Order: sequence, then structure tokens, then C-alpha cells
Amino acid sequence: MPQVLSGRGVLYPTRLPTFQRVAAPAELADLIRWFWIPRWDIPPGRSSRQHVLSFPASNLVVEPNGVTLQGPTTRVSYRDLRGKGWAVGALLRPAAVVSLCDEPSGIRDSTITIDAPELHGAAISAMQSEGETDTADHAAAAFASWAEARLTPADEGGLLANAIEDLIASDSEIVRIDQIAKLINITARHVQRVTHRYVGVPPLAIIRRYRLQDAAERIREGSSLTIGQVAADLGYADHAHLTRDFRQVLGLAPVDYRRGLRADAQSDAIELRLAP
Repeated sequence: MPQVLSGRGVLYPTRLPTFQRVAAPAELADLIRWFWIPRWDIPPGRSSRQHVLSFPASNLVVEPNGVTLQGPTTRVSYRDLRGKGWAVGALLRPAAVVSLCDEPSGIRDSTITIDAPELHGAAISAMQSEGETDTADHAAAAFASWAEARLTPADEGGLLANAIEDLIASDSEIVRIDQIAKLINITARHVQRVTHRYVGVPPLAIIRRYRLQDAAERIREGSSLTIGQVAADLGYADHAHLTRDFRQVLGLAPVDYRRGLRADAQSDAIELRLAP
């Protein structure tokens, strides 16, 4: 399966363990955006904190101790990695979530256990195979096979929810619900109902999350851009509005995020110079 090169949502790439995103096969395009496979081996006594500004979506995740459905989040999330481990996750499209949970809004900012022993066993077997790239491909293929057999095909509402998400994700000029309604030719109220039913968060929360991912990516990759320029490019009224949203979700201002990135880069350079 082809690798996905996007690092969208990953706030501090240099802190990542081995991490791969593998595109879902065409027959699952309406249900799964991609599979993600991190692996880590942290020296004893140390840990690695991973910060992620998650997509406004749910994830089905397999780990050695079981399978969970992680609902959409409203804040930046983090996890401290220790020892040796792995995970195999699927970033679900809105149309897929109702196969696993009747009310996506009920698992917002939470995780539930999913009874899927076949998926669990297949992922464990794949992750024990040799070779990093082959392992990821085997794990994604095993997950895809299970999903094709077990997930319900997308219904009309799910496909509409997918279209709304695709529109928001691909067009950084979308900042209001009425823009979505006009482009898809439905009412604003209908947009709200569909996203509540299939995503579990309001449409404005989806818009904000994608715009904040865009902002973080531009700050990370465009060191010459001012925060004001980033705000203007993404349709914010001014620097202050972006800073408010950034602080509310990420817990820090854009300028502090940029400082953290620079500190990470300097730390990596020091480690490289000290390495034998």
C-alpha cells in the first residue's frame, strides 16, 4: 500500500518514534482515510511525550492489550511513551463511525473498548513480521481486510458527512457554516445535523480544528511567516483571533509554539554534535 507523506496534526515531528501513514485501499475510501502505525523503543528511565492536534474524527486503534475506539477530541492530546511498543490505528471517515458507535458525540474526548478479537490477532501477527516498511504494509492490509468485512458500507448521510469534511479540509477559506451550506446546496441546519450524527462535534469545531492544523503546519514549515500572515492566509480577522483559538485548543500561543519548535531543533543539533 502507498505511504501517506502528510504530517498534518503532528505538532513536534522531531519527537516522533518510527511513524508511518499508509493509504487505505480504494474500496475503503469512504470509510477510512488512512492507517497510522507508530513504533517506539525508549531507553529505560526515559520517556517521549507525543503531542497531537488530532483530526476532527474518530480513530479505531489496535494495541497489544486490545482494540479501542477513540472519539473526536476538543483539545490537543498527548501521550508519554515508555519502553517498547506499537499501535495500529485507522483514521475513520465520518461514514464509518456509526458502524462502531450509535452516538459519536457520546465518545467525544473519550475512549471505549471494541470487541474485535480477529482484528487484534491479525494486527499482532502483522506487527511481529520482519522489516519496518513490510510490517506497516502487512498491518494495514490486515486491518483493511477486517474493515472491509465488518464495517457497514457508507449510507447517504455518511457520504454527505464525508463531503462536508473533505470540503473543510481542502479549502482553507472556509470559516463559516453558511459557506459549506451554499457549496453543497443544503441548509446550515442540515450541515449541523449531519456533523453531529456522523462526526460527533459541531461543524464550527471541525472548521476550527482544520484551520488550527493548517496554522500549526504553516508555523512549523514557514519560519519566515509572521503569525499575522498565517492568520490572514487562513481567514482569521487578525492575529489576536488566531492566538485566542490556538491558546484555547493547544494551551499555548502561536509564538510559544514556534519557540518550542526552535528549541527542539537546537536540541537535535546538540545531540547530533555529541553523538559518537
